[in-house]
Amino acid sequence: MRIFVTITAALFPLLTLAETPLSPDAFDRYTRGKTLYYSSDGNRYGAEEYFDQRRVRWSFLDGQCKEGTWYASGKDICFVYEDNPEPQCWQFFLEPGGLSATFSGDSADTTLYEITGADEEMLCLGPEVGV
Repeated sequence: MRIFVTITAALFPLLTLAETPLSPDAFDRYTRGKTLYYSSDGNRYGAEEYFDQRRVRWSFLDGQCKEGTWYASGKDICFVYEDNPEPQCWQFFLEPGGLSATFSGDSADTTLYEITGADEEMLCLGPEVGV
C-alpha cells in the first residue's frame, strides 16, 4: 500500500499537467527563445519561433513566415499576425511529450502536438518580388 501511495503521489503532478491550461507566465517560460514544431493528425503542421516581449514568427514550413505577437485572454493564448488582425486563440497544455494546443472555439476540435527532436530548419525565404 505504501508503494502505491508513493507512486501515485509522484505521478499526480503529471496527471494534472494536461488538464490545466498553461498560465501566460508558464507558456512564456516554456517557449521563449525556442523554435517549436507542431503536428496535427500525425502530419507536420508548422513551426513557431518565440522571442522576447511575446513576439513570434510562424511558418507552415513552406518557406513563408508571418511575424506576430501573442497575449493572454482568460485561459487562452491568442496570436495576432501581420497578415491577419483576427486573433487566433489556443489553450496550451504541458504533457510528458511536450506541449499540446487546442484551438479555442473550433467545432472541429483542432489539436496540435509539439514534435520533439525535429531536425528540420524553419526557413523564411523573404518577400516575393514581382517582375
